[in-house]
Amino acid sequence: MTFKAEYIWIDGTEPTAKLRSKTKIIVGGGATLGELPIWGFDGSSTNQAKGHASDRVLKPVFVCPDPIRGGDDVLVLCEVLNTDMTPHESNTRAALAEVAATYAAQEPIFGIEQEYTFFEGTRPLGFPVNGFPAAQGGYYCGVGADEIFGRPIVEAHLENCLKAGLGISGINAEVMPGQWEFQVGPLAPLEVSDQLWIARWLLYRTAEDFNVSATLDPKPVKGDWNGAGAHTNFSTKAMREGYDAIITAAESLGEGSKPLDHVKNYGAGIDDRLTGLHETAPWDQYSYGVSDRGASVRIPWQVEQDQKGYIEDRRPNANVDPYTVTRLLVDTCCEALAKAGQV
Repeated sequence: MTFKAEYIWIDGTEPTAKLRSKTKIIVGGGATLGELPIWGFDGSSTNQAKGHASDRVLKPVFVCPDPIRGGDDVLVLCEVLNTDMTPHESNTRAALAEVAATYAAQEPIFGIEQEYTFFEGTRPLGFPVNGFPAAQGGYYCGVGADEIFGRPIVEAHLENCLKAGLGISGINAEVMPGQWEFQVGPLAPLEVSDQLWIARWLLYRTAEDFNVSATLDPKPVKGDWNGAGAHTNFSTKAMREGYDAIITAAESLGEGSKPLDHVKNYGAGIDDRLTGLHETAPWDQYSYGVSDRGASVRIPWQVEQDQKGYIEDRRPNANVDPYTVTRLLVDTCCEALAKAGQV
């Protein structure tokens, strides 16, 4: 069998990493994870190496059907390794794998709400060439050509994610013209992170065919417009069974240095978005509350009603690294739950 494998990886660009990919033609091999070979690339062109020792290694960690090329072709998400097969310093997946294994018995799962904004040239899709559109209010979950921009791209992206077998669970228009959201999960930490990266790649690649770009900028338009986040819903087995564990998890995120430890790793430009306005809590203050979209962490009203469920960390930016946010939440909350005997 001969097929095309699109090897995808996260580069070393700072402060926000970019996705890179290239195509490998595989002849006579298989398309399962164990059959796909390691590969290499020029790390000096991706901010992951110096020119005098530029080789870096791509190790396949997740594979799915390629919905764009179709047929037997596949998308292959890779970890970046050094040539001695140790994780490269930009490889945040390796650290998550360790933490996820440590707390696997607590069965942590995540659902991540990925917001993003379409741009046509230098302006958000739907913004007039000169000036600004009507104030936000009617765009959220709206319908009609006067309020909704980019739906064909969104529908094509959704279809591509489904064809790829990703755990995408929904889409909706957001509060600014050209701003949308898709959700991935509920899935375990590594799975939700791997699949979110693939879904992001598919978003960029799908929009490319429409001559539109998609950005995860947390504040794509300054002023009285909501930013773009990646609200992260989290639970463990104990949280899905009882409300005491919900409170323990929410309180653990506010202890000691934890609020700033998390926020500083929740995406570049977070202080531009977490201002205390536009359904956010200030970046330097921690709070939680039931049905409170102005809190750092929201406990959905249905969770209080049912006395079990999950919490929503509303602080992560749209440009957050999912491997990092899931690692931090598992590490902080699961450690607290273990100390409280709520496992």
